[in-house]
Amino acid sequence: MTMTETPRAADVIVVGAGTAGCVAARRLLDAGATVLLVEAGPDGTGDQAISDPARMHELWDSAVDWGYRTVPQAHAHHRRLHLPRGRVVSGSHALNAMIWVRGHRADYDTWAYLGNPRWSWADVEPVFRRVEAEHGGLLPVLRDYEPDPVQRSIVEAAVQAGVPFDDDYNDGSPDGVSFMRFTIRDGRRLTTADAYLGPVRDHPRLRVLTGAHVRRLLFDGTRCAGIEYVRDGAAGRVRADRHVVVAAGAIGSPVLLQRSGVGDPLTLRPLGIDVVAALPGVGRNLQDHWLVPVIFGTTRTPGVPRGLPTTQSHLFARSRPELPVPDLQPLHFGAPLYADWMSGPADGVSLMAGLVRPASRGRVTIAGADPDAAPLIDPRVLSSRADLDALAAAVELCREIGTRPALRGEWGAAELYPGTLGATRELLDDYIRESVVTYHHQSGTCAMGGHEEAVVDEELAVHGVEALSVADASVMPTVTTGNTNAPTAMIAERAAEFLVKRL
Repeated sequence: MTMTETPRAADVIVVGAGTAGCVAARRLLDAGATVLLVEAGPDGTGDQAISDPARMHELWDSAVDWGYRTVPQAHAHHRRLHLPRGRVVSGSHALNAMIWVRGHRADYDTWAYLGNPRWSWADVEPVFRRVEAEHGGLLPVLRDYEPDPVQRSIVEAAVQAGVPFDDDYNDGSPDGVSFMRFTIRDGRRLTTADAYLGPVRDHPRLRVLTGAHVRRLLFDGTRCAGIEYVRDGAAGRVRADRHVVVAAGAIGSPVLLQRSGVGDPLTLRPLGIDVVAALPGVGRNLQDHWLVPVIFGTTRTPGVPRGLPTTQSHLFARSRPELPVPDLQPLHFGAPLYADWMSGPADGVSLMAGLVRPASRGRVTIAGADPDAAPLIDPRVLSSRADLDALAAAVELCREIGTRPALRGEWGAAELYPGTLGATRELLDDYIRESVVTYHHQSGTCAMGGHEEAVVDEELAVHGVEALSVADASVMPTVTTGNTNAPTAMIAERAAEFLVKRL
């Protein structure tokens, strides 16, 4: 492989131009640093499927999706689940449903309890405000819009089923049914790449290198000194004068660390990789949220939304009344979302039964030293019986909502799935195992904390090495209660804040 022209050194190299990478790059630039932002995928500007909120499903398994697959899941009928992840400037923010959820205050208080005292709700709530334009931040969040009629009916049906209406699920205590808030402006997807990176793309201290797949981190002893990448078939290297920030996501970040010699020696040495820092926790603690479709046919056509995604409402609830925090987050789609093995009419709605406080834990490991080899991703979905029970409760809640007058009476809603496939608990468990899919919220694989498997400290610096940080959802010790895009942006703001003090 030939060597490509090597870019000049930067104060800070940020690996990954997703939600976190764009936020961190902008804040470091604002602090006076020279920044090189490196992205494996294309720029993505002008891609109409990205900008149109209703077309996100077209992007899965496309040129801007890493197209990850899990290993066969023993507790999900040995299926290999697709985990869409963005391979484009804006990262998975280009592929997601644009839903803005801060999470529950208990999420962050738990992080603090686990050895990260500066990550309590009292600490992070002001940082969310720093992100959000309505509080003076850079990212506009849409909250005032007219939902589709079917979405209003779904919310009304949930209230009829006993779920309270919650006008502000981002106040730290989500509990009830709500209309979603979105990162959308003027009917178009708005990412952190647009809001943070867009205004400074021509800044002389910022360079964005697209189409560059980072193969490994470079070390001088235990100091991270730069990166090695491949672009257009040629290899290149670039030096970081002061720091490297890895923001490649909960799958990409541990994989890059492992390829670079940061990880479990029992994994790395048999692959011929020299160990720079022995950190067994790299790639462990993989968590995700999970969805199961509850589909209803309707006698009226819900219609195709314009300038909004097909999901516009959700709810937070408890699978058991004694739980102190909601563990369920069903999402409501104004269309029937059939799996490949399903069939049914074109008109319908899907109440996606969602689990957001999973007990199951998995791991991500490299299959070899070859940077082009697909990683081994094993979330161990449903390996905890508690997760199966919680999803069953979520399915039953969605089934109940579908029977209420606002849906059955106004829309002629009739349950299609699980239908008779969920006639008994045994059948329902089988249906859940056959239909469970990711909620696109992988996290936890480079967790912060004071425990023996922590990868980063509470300032997100990687243990055992110098000049290296991780800033993305991988640092979450426990996944948040709800969509992870907002917490990931918040994490990147904090990462830059900590790093600026050290530069």
